[in-house]
Amino acid sequence: MMRSASSHYDTPPSSASADALKDPTSGSGTPIRLLVVSSDTYPPLRVDVSVLFGMELAGRGHQIDWILQSENACDRSYEIAWGRSHVWVGSTDLGASLFHRIRKHVRSIRHDLKLFGVLRRGNYDAIEVKDKFVSGLFAMVAKRWYRKRFIYWLSFPYPEEYLIRASDGTARYPFLYRIRGHAFRVLLYKILLPAADHVFVQSEQMRRDIGREGIPLSRMTAVPMGFDPARFRAAPAAVPSRIDPAEYSVLYLGTLSKVRRLDFVIRAFAQVKQRIADARLYLVGGGDDPTDEQLLHAEAARLHLESSIVFVGRLPQAQALEYVRDAAVCLSPFYPTPILNSTSPTKLVEYMAMGKAVVANDHPEQRLVIEESGGGICVPWDEGAFAAAIVELLNSPEKRRQLGTLGRDYAIRHRTYGVIADMVESRLMAIVSPRDQASREAPR
Repeated sequence: MMRSASSHYDTPPSSASADALKDPTSGSGTPIRLLVVSSDTYPPLRVDVSVLFGMELAGRGHQIDWILQSENACDRSYEIAWGRSHVWVGSTDLGASLFHRIRKHVRSIRHDLKLFGVLRRGNYDAIEVKDKFVSGLFAMVAKRWYRKRFIYWLSFPYPEEYLIRASDGTARYPFLYRIRGHAFRVLLYKILLPAADHVFVQSEQMRRDIGREGIPLSRMTAVPMGFDPARFRAAPAAVPSRIDPAEYSVLYLGTLSKVRRLDFVIRAFAQVKQRIADARLYLVGGGDDPTDEQLLHAEAARLHLESSIVFVGRLPQAQALEYVRDAAVCLSPFYPTPILNSTSPTKLVEYMAMGKAVVANDHPEQRLVIEESGGGICVPWDEGAFAAAIVELLNSPEKRRQLGTLGRDYAIRHRTYGVIADMVESRLMAIVSPRDQASREAPR
């Protein structure tokens, strides 16, 4: 029987070399004031928001305020303090029907209009829009009215994803996804990014991709995903093992969405089982809808692997990482499409931060990180190659320890959010010139 545990866990949600993350001007200059309109909800769960902005940058004295929509059911907007920041939280609609989904988006757009009043009353240096399109137009207007810098932060190629999901049958409402994909593509590449004073993107691959759309590379900065060392300390000895240490365990942590094509992992694991009969696969995470996991269950049943695959389900991060801690080999598969090629493999860095040996497929940033760190094995998107790398590591505890040590050393040196914040702070300070900061004393 396949086992399932319920709860919630979402992996927090780029690629840059170690040299690109170092800047001698980091931390210098007058603290900036930044207003952010983001697709993230309140309270923010992604570490690139909660840690990079909420802890690291705010902790250095920068004032970063937010306009966000509520994550939980909420019929009325409200304001709240979040650490050193102020957040304007908008109402939402969590219904699943098309009507409720449209109403949720309308409420979000209406709430984002609040940026005009906030900018009029506050002495901000810049406004940043993250992964929003219609609201980006508001920021463009506000840039001219209030003479502020306009920064756009793109963490994922959403227009391209909408178009692909509309065509491959994975979208719930294909017609709406197609309209959104075409409209947002025009908005993003023809209007918003050309108007932005600077663009932050998720990876060097994304930076190159957007450069082909006509946006100058000099106006874009790639910011890699990282990890918060405080969340990845060794677990106390009293914490019981989630996985038997003697087990030939293989683990994947992350979303089980169809777009990830994780049936590939199940077929690769079937080949592992042919060579190591006692191997067991743990899938920690959940899908976007019930059909995501149903497809994986069906593939496991087809290959007669039901007793060897554990569907753990969504978990709080601390519990999910306990499974990572106990696993022998961790997997970071990224289906090779233009969309996922531009992403930043958060799970790869998190695995390394916990000293785990990793098997990953050839993906622009995964290849870069593994080559620079030596902390894993990178193979083509091929079931046989993936299985062979897993078997190699399962049969060699010493090699697993060596790769785990190399990976952890690399993650600590290059991918903590303290290191990443040095680079982001430097870029923000350069975008907001001393003249801009001097002029903010009187709102326009």
